[in-house]
Amino acid sequence: MSANASYSISDLQRRYTAAEIEAYGDELCELLGQLDITRLALLADNSIEWVIVDLACRKANITLLPLPTFFSNSQCNHAINSCSITAVITDNPVLVETEFLAHTSRLQHLGDGRLSLCLLKDVPQTALIPQGTGKITFTSGSTGQPKGVCLSTPQLIKQAGILAELSGIDSPRHLCLLPLSTLLENIAGVYAPMLVAGEIIIPSHEELGFQGSALVDQGKLLTMIQQLRPESLILIPQLLLLLLSAIKKGWQLPDSLKFVAVGGSKVSVELLLEARQRGIPVFEGYGLSECASVVSLNTAQADNPGSCGKPLPHIEVSFDEGEVMVSGNVMLGYVNEPQSWNLQQIATGDLGYLDEQGFLHINGRKKNLLISSYGRNISPEWVESELLANPLLAEAVVLGDEKPFCTALISVRSPEIADSQIQLWIGKVNQSLPDYAQVKRWHRLSQLLSRDSVLMTENGRPRRENINRVFSEEISQLYESADPNQELETASLEN
Repeated sequence: MSANASYSISDLQRRYTAAEIEAYGDELCELLGQLDITRLALLADNSIEWVIVDLACRKANITLLPLPTFFSNSQCNHAINSCSITAVITDNPVLVETEFLAHTSRLQHLGDGRLSLCLLKDVPQTALIPQGTGKITFTSGSTGQPKGVCLSTPQLIKQAGILAELSGIDSPRHLCLLPLSTLLENIAGVYAPMLVAGEIIIPSHEELGFQGSALVDQGKLLTMIQQLRPESLILIPQLLLLLLSAIKKGWQLPDSLKFVAVGGSKVSVELLLEARQRGIPVFEGYGLSECASVVSLNTAQADNPGSCGKPLPHIEVSFDEGEVMVSGNVMLGYVNEPQSWNLQQIATGDLGYLDEQGFLHINGRKKNLLISSYGRNISPEWVESELLANPLLAEAVVLGDEKPFCTALISVRSPEIADSQIQLWIGKVNQSLPDYAQVKRWHRLSQLLSRDSVLMTENGRPRRENINRVFSEEISQLYESADPNQELETASLEN
């Protein structure tokens, strides 16, 4: 990557120049070359070292698989095995050794041993990966086994360059709040500022108030934004709501902010306009991993609140029976799916249109996919199948589109079943699910949905639109009693 040689990366204790970052990266390149590693996974909290590993892999032409820290162990295992990964660099070697069977050694030259190199044992060498793959990104997963999206280094760099230009900030001071394993933060929050001599600030998630993927101390996050005075941020809708709520309660937004991007799931125009009125220079965008994260973006130069912005200049958007089709910067393909390789166009699964001014509007999804306000993709059928594994339950309908967490409507097989039994089972199911797919609240139905053909098909599939309409009051109550800020404590962060 031809990043500007005058960029810098800092955390709360250290500040490294581009030359120092490159020197550390060269040491790692040499080590990885000696071990003949061609595919590497990275499982670690945000840090300067995370970026060093990322840049070193790119320089050494090593395919990198960043593993989201919010993935369950089974999802990590699936990603590692499906990509035939031979080594993992991690800040949690005990987990890797226990879950994935590895021999571990410390990387003393990276952050005084903060990271460890784990060489995996008995890795199946059967993965099919498109030629030229520089990075494999696994989305949050609409099912338990998400797909690996293969992207080339040139397309990531091109994307970063365009995003840097569209932000309109020279030498931006960017604060990373989202996990670096999130493609959007990786490209727009790290690569883009690098190209224009920016400063990238990367606190750990613990320092930002997170414990795992849960925000347990909102005060830390708000204080960090105040004290570090960034010029740019990338938010998911739930974090935007948090900032707006804090401002209403007297929190002082730093006047340094010039560009705040928000994405991951749909943002209401009312929220955007109120945030702007309160001084947050927020702009909504739209994208997907299969198109290197960003497809369209509102900017100060071209802005239409309520839309997803205009498509990026190197991207073309068309429509097939209302479905958004994207070409111009599409993925190389999915891991182990050769039929998906070298496509010229991606079917997004989203329904939308371009208005007369060329702004993209998204107005629904083609399939029954929930997208939480944290940007997590969730197949309700996946979670429902886990819940229905227990004969206590007769029916389960999972909800949570544009909400901070999942809820469920539950029917039981016998009126003698106690609520405590239901809760015990749901709690057990939640232990096997990633936190973004866990059912946080539920409502017990008085009778089976299947008794009404309006609510259930003959083969037992829920008619979701009808269920949402008929039970709108019950569903609202599941969310109304929740403080939207507090729900950050139980819902996952990330795209």
